Amino acid sequence: MKKPIALLVAAMAAVLSAQVQAEEEQPQQQAPVRASEYQPSADAPEVVIRPGKEATYYEYRVNGELKEIRVKPKVGPVYYLVPADGGGFIRQDGSQLVVPKWILFQW
Repeated sequence: MKKPIALLVAAMAAVLSAQVQAEEEQPQQQAPVRASEYQPSADAPEVVIRPGKEATYYEYRVNGELKEIRVKPKVGPVYYLVPADGGGFIRQDGSQLVVPKWILFQW
């Protein structure tokens, strides 16, 4: 009678020690950053969104300099306005900025 109880206790101890080791091996996660505490890096692009009647305009600035304007019309495809050398803007179908762009949510 004592042998089955001893085996049961030994098995439970082995399972618990394996579980404790698994918990210790998991990497510690950092606390999430609140939006009010977020400080973007100085070289990251700044995006200003300006809604309009016929389209929404996304102004991309790097170090305060306007790099491009993304135009998303209510009807039609998205296009970009890029500053030209002599002044004004040139219309392009694709973005020329080389920065990380991810879509996290879209509906």
